[in-house]
Amino acid sequence: MRFSFTSVVGFAAATQALNILITNDDGAFTSNIRELYKAVKAYGHNAWIVASATDMSGQGGRAVFSTEKNLTTDSEFGFIKAGAPAFGQDPIDPNIFYYNGTPATMVFLALDYVLPKYANLSTVDLVLSGPNFGLNLGPFLYTISGTIGATYAAVERGIPAIAYSATYSVQTPYTWTNKSTAAGLQDPAVITGRLAANLAQSFITKAAGKRILPLGYGVNVNIPYITSFTNNSCVNPPYVLTRMTNGAIVDKAVYNPTTGLFRYGDLVADGVNQCINGDCSLPGETLVVNGGCQSAVSFFTVDYDAPSPKQCGNTTDILTLIPPAVNLWNSTSKVGGLGANSTVTSPSNGTNTTPSSVSTASARSSSTGVSSSTPTSGGQTMKAPVVVAAFLASLYMF
Repeated sequence: MRFSFTSVVGFAAATQALNILITNDDGAFTSNIRELYKAVKAYGHNAWIVASATDMSGQGGRAVFSTEKNLTTDSEFGFIKAGAPAFGQDPIDPNIFYYNGTPATMVFLALDYVLPKYANLSTVDLVLSGPNFGLNLGPFLYTISGTIGATYAAVERGIPAIAYSATYSVQTPYTWTNKSTAAGLQDPAVITGRLAANLAQSFITKAAGKRILPLGYGVNVNIPYITSFTNNSCVNPPYVLTRMTNGAIVDKAVYNPTTGLFRYGDLVADGVNQCINGDCSLPGETLVVNGGCQSAVSFFTVDYDAPSPKQCGNTTDILTLIPPAVNLWNSTSKVGGLGANSTVTSPSNGTNTTPSSVSTASARSSSTGVSSSTPTSGGQTMKAPVVVAAFLASLYMF
């Protein structure tokens, strides 16, 4: 069945419009967060962005507030200039706010100041963080990631929250998002935003007007490399239910005798992979994402106490929480995260499709390799990610 934009709008109007806060650790002016924002709004929800003025990757759950009333340097990509207030609204969209602080601080600022003052809201129904540029796999990166830090800050405040991280890690401003790639497909940022919004909508639909997640629960999502710059081999990865442990890495110190310097390396350690809580039969999110074109969906709680000999009786079976968009790892017929009959083919007229306007046409492949630059929405060009070594070195951006 082919859906027109009119039918999508009608569907959105028929569903309950939720109040959703969107944040990240890469900054308010990056492409991924803006595409998620557009995709969430296309589902008919009320959405606000409250995010940092600059890149705040790797901050974990730290709450750092600005000690200056004004920005001392330009915001990321120069959208807001030095000397402007450290807190302010986007020059174009009044539902988008920036602040010079850490990701967890964005959640507190939104809940305690921005939303009460500018939206007359005391809370929101859901917090979405990301999609991050770079993966955040396993418990070690859970503690480091600002993307996840904002998520568990929201969960600790009693709000259901989902963290999204994506393999594609070349951080770009939202004005660089391509209307069409060299392969005739949507920009990876557009597809990533659609994937994230579609999963959130699947949770919302399953909740049917009730609380989206149990109190104290959150979700960590990792999305594989979206190949739409060059081909359609991975443009609709299925969501797979996973756990954080099993194949997870921690850091180790690596000494270079030539330079006399240290750097970090990866170590699959026993401690971080010991299954103590949850379903030990689930595959690890690290193994699932690194194993092919699949997205990992892991549930977590913010109760970090060790389990008692007899587990508490108020735990929740996560199998009862997964929405239709999430597949069991051993399913023989996994459905892509955008839906079984979705398309990421760019329209021939060169305008962006709304993320929820889904049709049954399959994604169009192309034998054309990606060029050194591709057209952007502003009539400019952006450099396509063709340097494999640089890409691999930047996969984990926290």
